[in-house]
Amino acid sequence: MKKTTGLFALPARILHWLMAAMILAMLFIGVGMVASVSERHAWLLAIHKPLGIAILLLAVVRLAVRLRHPPPPLPADLPAVQKLAAHASHWLLYALMIAMPLVGWAMLSAGGYPVMLSDSLRLPAIFPASTTAFAILRHLHTWLAMLLFLTFLAHLGAALYHGLIRRDGVLASMLAGKRRP
Repeated sequence: MKKTTGLFALPARILHWLMAAMILAMLFIGVGMVASVSERHAWLLAIHKPLGIAILLLAVVRLAVRLRHPPPPLPADLPAVQKLAAHASHWLLYALMIAMPLVGWAMLSAGGYPVMLSDSLRLPAIFPASTTAFAILRHLHTWLAMLLFLTFLAHLGAALYHGLIRRDGVLASMLAGKRRP
């Protein structure tokens, strides 16, 4: 198998791993929020909102980094369908990292709920108050979260496939340090 050439740019690698941890935490926090009516719900919600906005901002930065520093090429012998799946899943992840927080923000705006990032920092509403819109956006947020989780799992599976089975350098290109031959 032909090895890939080069590493992802350092800012891309840092943002990738930071956001992977944030998104995984966000998915578990989201599940905990909808599965709990205990006093932890308010605590989880207080984490969920600013973490979502942080993911939104970092996704925009990450997209800019990707456009400025294109990723290393995939192995030449990788089947075309796998290359297409890799590119499509990456762009789907970017779309979801941007859409999820925006839909959540719009949902809360439609429900008349404040989006508090701290005790004193409140984001403006981005959608008019509407119970119908709130219900639709809530379902959309849930479906997008499930799609994000499935895409995250597919991405993880593909990384492990490249790192453990193909051993073609794709996983190594996102890891810190020097590339191994």
